Order: sequence, then structure tokens, then C-alpha cells
Amino acid sequence: MRILVTGAAGFLGSHLTDRLLGEGHTVVGVDNLSTGDQENIAHLAGEPRFQFEQHDICQPFGADFNPGALDYVFNMASPASPTEYLRLGIETLRVGSIGTENALEIAAKHGAGFLHASTSECYGDPLEHPQTEEYWGHVNPVGPRSVYDESKRYGEALVMAYHRYRGVNTHLVRIFNTYGPRLHPSDGRVISNFLMQALRGQPLTVYGDGNQTRSFCYVDDLIEGILRLSRSSEHLPVNIGNPTEFTILECAQAVLEVTGSKSELRFEPLPQDDPARRRPDITKARILLGWEPRITLKEGLKKSLEFFTSKIAAGS
Repeated sequence: MRILVTGAAGFLGSHLTDRLLGEGHTVVGVDNLSTGDQENIAHLAGEPRFQFEQHDICQPFGADFNPGALDYVFNMASPASPTEYLRLGIETLRVGSIGTENALEIAAKHGAGFLHASTSECYGDPLEHPQTEEYWGHVNPVGPRSVYDESKRYGEALVMAYHRYRGVNTHLVRIFNTYGPRLHPSDGRVISNFLMQALRGQPLTVYGDGNQTRSFCYVDDLIEGILRLSRSSEHLPVNIGNPTEFTILECAQAVLEVTGSKSELRFEPLPQDDPARRRPDITKARILLGWEPRITLKEGLKKSLEFFTSKIAAGS
């Protein structure tokens, strides 16, 4: 197939691009590089089945860049970490609305399938635990995190509208915390923070008392789930994430064990609207897709070490 990947130079977009190329597809990658990094796709230079265009998807396709005929569109474009979307709040809202609509329009034009990367942040600070796809969420629509949460919630409504009113073959993945190589070392997410601090011998920053929970999915497992969903007949949201729940303190201890670091913990105030608990119910993914994660947290951390060690060596 000939596939468009928006956000192709990002953490998830670049891994997805690698997997699609490995399956023999042709990939047109677009990214405005506001948070993406060309280093993530530098290894694809000279790959005849990969074309990269620096393009802001908030600008209509065809104005300065026409991707041509397409069989499928993966919409992965968006700032995704608190550091990024709090810095680029308006841009985050625009890419979740205008950018997503432009991506849907190009899919509709070519009769292409469409997968939208949504997020567990649609559940906000959940009152239901674990979170099923039927849960509508507990989100502060005017808090600092709303630029990301509401952009993704609106994006889901837009995707479903194009499915219902325009007949686009759409899919919605709600992504839970994911980590692995190419996760930006300074993007503020817990795994990247802990690994970089541990490798530098610095204290590990724990927000709040560290008893809030997260569920960490290694990137290879996540990409497998996304691809299975894109090839399914399911149009409503599907959780893709690791249902094994860890406290932040347990995650810190795992990082210290894997790195051999003697770093201590440093406690900081909890950010506003930071979720107290986060864990996906993946029953739907198991039944519909035959999918569940296979890589444990410690295994994934070991697979990530080389990348983060190289960033330390490069002075990141």
C-alpha cells in the first residue's frame, strides 16, 4: 500500500514508519518538526519507498504539498508530552482540530483508510478504574492540560463524524503511556526523566508522593496493536496499552535496578490535574485484535538503555 504517516519524525510516528516499510509498503511521511526530530528518520535516507516532506498538516494538503494517491492514513501528529503541549498549547489545539480534519479530507478524497492516534488522556483523572472504552472520562476542560485533552476528545468526535457522514473507514486508538528508543530525553515523561537522571547520577524527580499509578507499554507492543486495529472492522475507540499497573515509586525502583544507579529520589509538588490512577482495560483489544503486550517493564527498560546512554554521551 501507499501510506501517509503524519507526525512521521516523532517517537511513535517513526517507529510506525519503520514497521510499515519493513512490511513492504511505501510511506509518505510528513512532519512540521515542531516536536518531531529528523534524527528519528535519518536512517531512512536513501530508502526508495520512503518520502519525507516538512509540512504543517494545519495547512491543507495540495497548497504546498500534495501526497498523491493514498491507500491509508495514520494520523500521529500532535505534541504528546506535558512539556511539549504546555509550550505549544494553541498549536496542540489546532493540530487536533484543523490538522486532523485536513488529514481526514485527504483520506476521504482518495477512499483511504484512516487511523487516528488518540490518548488515555481522554479519560482525564478517571473516576472509573481500570478505564474501559465506554467510560466518558473526568476531564477539566479549562485546566492547563485541556489543550491536549480536549484536542484529542474533539479529534475523536471529528473522526467518528467522517465515518458516519462521509463513509471513511476510520479507526481510533487510545494510547496509554508508551516508552522506548527515540522517546525525547527531555520531554518530561516519567520514563525518559528517570532514565536520564539515573544515568547522570542525578536525583530522580518524583511528583507528589509517588503513589499515583501508570501503566507502561513498550513501543514495539504498541505499534503491533495499532497495526492490528488499522486492519480490523472496529470503528469505535480501542485501548492499546499495558494493563500492568505501577506506582511512580515502583517505576523509579525499576529504573534504578536496570541502570545500577545509586540516585536518590527528590519529591516535587504534583502538577495540576495530574491523574491519580491510569490503567487500561484491554479486554476489547484482546477479543477483537488478539492483542496484548508481551514486553515487561524491566525488559523494555533494558531495551531502551542503549538509546538513552547514547544521548548522555552526545551531551543531551
